[in-house]
Order: sequence, then structure tokens, then C-alpha cells
Amino acid sequence: MNDFPEYLKNFIKDETWIFAKTYAKTWPHEYIVEEQVDNLLFNELAKHIDKFGHKEKFYNKNMIYLHYENYAYWHMENIINRCLIQNTFEQREQDGRLPKDI
Repeated sequence: MNDFPEYLKNFIKDETWIFAKTYAKTWPHEYIVEEQVDNLLFNELAKHIDKFGHKEKFYNKNMIYLHYENYAYWHMENIINRCLIQNTFEQREQDGRLPKDI
């Protein structure tokens, strides 16, 4: 496990994560948007994900995920996402639980 700084733990805990309604049935997850949160902390968390995360597949795409507590975190441009580890692509593929409508 990586050395997760207390200020990032607090940032994660204190932010209001938005449920991604569009993907509720296929890929349930939550997100925060850089422009709606503390910019410095957002960027620090993104860097931490890049530094301490690991590669996992999302279909045929390699992504960097950081597992912390029960969540997998990843970022894309100005968004940081999180989902329960049990709902990552690799775990769902292993369990035979990939969405059927994609």
C-alpha cells in the first residue's frame, strides 16, 4: 500500500462526490470535477493516482487505478472518478458480471 497523505484522505472524505446517473446501470461510479473543488487538492490527488496507481484494463484500454479503502480511483482530464473495487472492469470480468448491453 502507498503512503496516502492525510490531507488527501480528508479531501476524498470531505468532497461531495456526484453519482454518474448516465452509467448507473452499466458502470456505476461517482466523480468530482476540477472546476468545482479545490484545484490544488484535485491535482495532488491526480498526481498521487498516477504515482501510486497500477494499470488495469477497461475493455481494451489501459487505465491507471489507485485502490484506497473500498474504492478504485482514476482520472481523466478534469474529472476524478471512483467506483467500488468490486465494480471495476477487471473484477466484473473475472466474476462474469460485465454489462450485456455494451
